Amino acid sequence: MLVPKITWPEGKKFAFTIFDDTDASTVANSAPLYAMLRDLGFRTTKSVWVLPPEEPPVAVGGASCAEDDYREWCLQLQREGFEIGFHNACCHHSRRERTQEALQRFQEMFGHAPQAMANHTGCRDNLYWGVDRLTGWRRWVYVAVTLGRKMQFYGHVEGNEHFWGDLARERIRYVRNFVFPDINTLRACPCMPYHDPVRPWVNQWYAGSEGGVLKAFLKTLSEENQDRLEEEGGACIMYAHLGKFFRKDGVVTPRFRELMERLAAKGGWFVPVSDVLNHIVAQRGEHVITAPQRNELENRWLWYKLRHGES
Repeated sequence: MLVPKITWPEGKKFAFTIFDDTDASTVANSAPLYAMLRDLGFRTTKSVWVLPPEEPPVAVGGASCAEDDYREWCLQLQREGFEIGFHNACCHHSRRERTQEALQRFQEMFGHAPQAMANHTGCRDNLYWGVDRLTGWRRWVYVAVTLGRKMQFYGHVEGNEHFWGDLARERIRYVRNFVFPDINTLRACPCMPYHDPVRPWVNQWYAGSEGGVLKAFLKTLSEENQDRLEEEGGACIMYAHLGKFFRKDGVVTPRFRELMERLAAKGGWFVPVSDVLNHIVAQRGEHVITAPQRNELENRWLWYKLRHGES
């Protein structure tokens, strides 16, 4: 599929944003990063866990909106123009009732349902996760290379206690799936955002650019890649865990600051994830992925996954 030519608002040459998975996030470790982003002119998407944990986390914990200081900080971010996204109900598996409660509380706290979300690693309530990210022969390859160790996910499986696909379709517009090592997310996934008839509980899927750990983020955001993103007039949606890797000894990582300052000087369109995706839809129209497009996308992601083991 050809990469769509998007005209960005205000004469900007490209778009850049971040979907920040909330893993390990607290006010103490994340507020300095968001203050830096704000002061540089970036408005990105900060995801949250709405509910407090009732059991140990499946991967990593962090603050939730049940904590007064964290909730108030997230509300302040929203007032400043950041988007608040969804990262499952909490940091561990959630049954349908808990997810339903989390979505209701999200609406009460932030004034509307979440527009964008990303699955949290390991949660059984994830939507179309693990082997269900793939179709056809690729499923068998995935099972073989993971030796069947990857658990099953049930957010989209009707009748399961973790099912909430109907709630997702009713309330959430965009869900992240594949992540690629290309800074130009739109080049890596030209059809995004797209609906997939094989996965009907999700309204629209979007992709991300690799940045789950600091080393990967800095590599994707290198000077050379920034210049290419600008030249291509593309869109970057970075996948990141800003609460985990981007500060050391209480100070924002210098290389991260350096690259973000350089990018800010380019004057791109720096808005939240949903704004970028809404603009693409407004220019190109809604897209339903075809079988050949799905096959090509899954082939490239699986090959990347086999070589690098990233998200």
